[in-house]
Amino acid sequence: MTVPLVPLNSGTSIPQLGLGTWPLNDAEAAATVVLAAEAGYRHIDSATRYGNEAGVAEGIRRSGIPREDFFVTTKLDGKFQGGDLAIGGLRAALERMAFDYVDLLLIHWPLPQRDDYVSTWRTFEELFDDGLARAIGVSNFKVAHLERLAAETGIMPAVNQIELSPAIPRLEQRAYHEAHGIVTESWSPLGGSSTSALSPSVVQEIATRLDRTPAQVVLRWHVQQGLVAIPKSSDPARLAQNLDVFSFDLTPDDLAAIATLSEGRDAGVDSDRTGH
Repeated sequence: MTVPLVPLNSGTSIPQLGLGTWPLNDAEAAATVVLAAEAGYRHIDSATRYGNEAGVAEGIRRSGIPREDFFVTTKLDGKFQGGDLAIGGLRAALERMAFDYVDLLLIHWPLPQRDDYVSTWRTFEELFDDGLARAIGVSNFKVAHLERLAAETGIMPAVNQIELSPAIPRLEQRAYHEAHGIVTESWSPLGGSSTSALSPSVVQEIATRLDRTPAQVVLRWHVQQGLVAIPKSSDPARLAQNLDVFSFDLTPDDLAAIATLSEGRDAGVDSDRTGH
């Protein structure tokens, strides 16, 4: 299974569909990454806060596929914000993984009440220059936070990883990203447990007509719009199904029908919390 690559402003590229690993522990992550690699995944998302970076790396080693064939993301949370704390944070993560670099390093949350994300971003630039991160970006940042980074550093993130699904399509934020060369990456692309994107009749009807699963329809909705998505699963059959979304298209009518699922809200994450 060949997954399209999306260019990043760092000069590298990110596979358009990857594997989310929260809330797997090290052992679970290692086993799941092996299964995902066998299915064709080469993009794996982790975070220091998840506590599974070592497991992700172990799964990559067990797969027998060269490290350089994978795109690995990790994220540094509030413990590593401010001054040069991110240097120690990333070096510790690399030591846990026994890797020389990560492909993408993200600030996990802006935490605007602490006012440290700009200085943290400058440290990220140093880590990029030193080759320890091949691309740098952010997670859960709103437009105001991105504008401040641009105004005070002149460097835009390669990626902003945000909660995004048919219920929360983030149209305005995506338009801002596109205008400024930021790739939008969707966490919980199939919706959270309380707002599953798979159950609405609109999705069910499209899936039946196309002989696809509802998850495939929703993931196709993401990738057809140029988004990067990181669904989570540890089931071999679902892993394969989630990756098999590049051989069919949604029609304009399908996209219009799915657009009716928007809840008309722009959920954001400004606080340090467990999980994403």
